[in-house]
Amino acid sequence: MTNASTTDVASATAPRSSAATIESGGIEAIPLERRHGSPWQLLATWTAPNLEFATIFVGVIAIAIFGLSFWQAMLALAFGTALGALTQGILSTWGPREGLAQMVIGRTAFGNRGNILPSALNTVMAGLGWFAVNSVSGAFALATLTGMSTVLALLIVVVIEVAVAFIGHDLVQLFERYASYILGAIFLVATITIFLHANLAGPVKGGGFSFAGFTLTAAAAFGYAAGWNPYASDYSRYLPANASAKAIGWAAGLGNFVSCIVLMAAGAAAATIAGFNLDDPTASFTSTMPVVIRDLTLLAIAIGAIAANALNIYSGAMSFLAAGIKIPFRLRRAIVALGFGVLGFFIAWSALADAGTKYENFLLVIAYWIAPWLGIVLTDRLLRRGTEIASLVPDHAKYRNPAGAISLVVAGVVSIWLFSNQVFYTGLVVQAAPQIGDLTPLVGFLVAGALYWVLFRAFKVKLGAPFTGAPTVVVGVDAADDVA
Repeated sequence: MTNASTTDVASATAPRSSAATIESGGIEAIPLERRHGSPWQLLATWTAPNLEFATIFVGVIAIAIFGLSFWQAMLALAFGTALGALTQGILSTWGPREGLAQMVIGRTAFGNRGNILPSALNTVMAGLGWFAVNSVSGAFALATLTGMSTVLALLIVVVIEVAVAFIGHDLVQLFERYASYILGAIFLVATITIFLHANLAGPVKGGGFSFAGFTLTAAAAFGYAAGWNPYASDYSRYLPANASAKAIGWAAGLGNFVSCIVLMAAGAAAATIAGFNLDDPTASFTSTMPVVIRDLTLLAIAIGAIAANALNIYSGAMSFLAAGIKIPFRLRRAIVALGFGVLGFFIAWSALADAGTKYENFLLVIAYWIAPWLGIVLTDRLLRRGTEIASLVPDHAKYRNPAGAISLVVAGVVSIWLFSNQVFYTGLVVQAAPQIGDLTPLVGFLVAGALYWVLFRAFKVKLGAPFTGAPTVVVGVDAADDVA
């Protein structure tokens, strides 16, 4: 570990390789001389991946499945999305100080070994789960647009997704920037078209407002927006160490919130149109559009899936390596991303049938684990204010913190056991009072945060030295640093 003065911090104009150059290495800290970019690039980074049909479908299920009226749905969607966007902004500010990925920073809350649990969960959810969900929506759109088979469309979408993620960070950022312009324009026109045909004051499927419908919708929206949280600093870690934290937080948070809420509103509005078919939501969403707008929207849905999954595969690979997996190759991150793409293709293929119901359940499961994880890492950061973490996160530090893993498991088990509202399991409290909907994320967050606070004190968890404010270069984070 070495320190450098603020005047030595790499600027936004620091020399760097072409975006087409494959990013080597794995999860090692980004050195100061390789830092580049502007905080406001995160606005596009977190806008483009939400401009896809998976976001639209969250709005659809609020009305078509959870039975809310349009305005009730919008209130629940805005609430859940705002919480996920807020934490996205906060977590994004953590990347530049040490130049570390999000799940690596999480080692302070879980210890090097305990961090295997959340890293593995994020690997499965990001590199495989979200990858499959988004690939399916992109494949359906491309198949509808071109008339090709869904499997062939899926293969095309996956190949492009993997190619972008395989090359790495700078190409991902470049792709997201231009995708945000193109997709933003197309989806804005599509959203206006949907609202021209929507019946916002139409009859409510569920017969009126229900607290259960509200909490289920809010939990689903939170699960979607917060699904990006475990990746947050993956895309801010290349920024200069003295980049404005305020600008980073606003850019990441607004990018996540605005893109989500606009497309969720479009989905909710589409669900009010007579004849909307939940079994074929993509075709139903575009059915009232003029042919040109419909075709552009289908193309945008396919591109949006690629924009989302470029991040999912990239960060899934980062999480896999953050668990301490040693792969002795210079291109280890790229190799892992390629492996996830191949495996994710077959998972997506199996999910082509009954995709709607599977997606609803998946959104809630995402929230079930991310909420307690957030409670722990945010509490940990609060307890460590004013201290450095560079001496704790390297592999050779052998840092232990059992409080994190215990809190995650206990909070997850308790919240799901009592409050889960899933097809495959209904919690004890929900069985007795189904009108509460799903409070699992809220309970999980509160229990995890409170328990971690108590255990942190009880275990007398190690703190780093006082933070001097100087940027820190962390050495020895990656298990294969010797081949970086």
